[in-house]
Amino acid sequence: MPRQQQPSAARPARRRSYDQFCATARALDSVGDRWTLLIVRELLGGPRRYTDLHADLPGVSTDVLASRLKDMEQTGLALRRKLPPPSGASVYELTARGHALRPVLAALAEWGAPALAERRPTDAVRAHWFALPLLRALEGVGHAGVLEVRLAEGVFHLHVGGGAGAVLPGAETYGPVYGYGPADRPDARIVLDAEVCLELARGGATFAETVKDGRVEVAGEGPLAAGLRGF
Repeated sequence: MPRQQQPSAARPARRRSYDQFCATARALDSVGDRWTLLIVRELLGGPRRYTDLHADLPGVSTDVLASRLKDMEQTGLALRRKLPPPSGASVYELTARGHALRPVLAALAEWGAPALAERRPTDAVRAHWFALPLLRALEGVGHAGVLEVRLAEGVFHLHVGGGAGAVLPGAETYGPVYGYGPADRPDARIVLDAEVCLELARGGATFAETVKDGRVEVAGEGPLAAGLRGF
């Protein structure tokens, strides 16, 4: 009988590459796979558990999500760490290089906004998916602070202000640009609907116009709330 060949040790799979000496190609080597940039979108809100990511990325399989997260760790876009007791849960978070993709996501959101003219019956939606378009609409607001955003689809909060664009204080350290759920102590609160968010994203109206015509309600007594009312 022929001698049965022993299985060789598994070799790590080589990541697919365009093999082009081009900055765009190199970037796509890291973030061009399906789901990767959407994982970055989720992690822009801060550290998240695997189960949270899976819940807010409808349609991704568990195998693909695990594979993408592993790839992101290997390419220096994200890291995994354990939260201190009593939680002890493992979370994923962006590195500085991962956070540097924020303007890329913002540009893609701006470019893709016209395609949201009609919501398809199969489209999932999460309130925090409107964070980046709202940040763009709030560029130039004169007071920094935490803004709680309330939609029928859910609640999230944004770090805005300073007049140089909607960037939270200390953004040079690449902190999260939004957060999940209501803020503990928001400096202001707005209530609006998804249609208004879409209009702002498409440039069909300014934030000031939506406040003036009553489609955005601003609550709060501090400088940020006052600035939003007169923005």
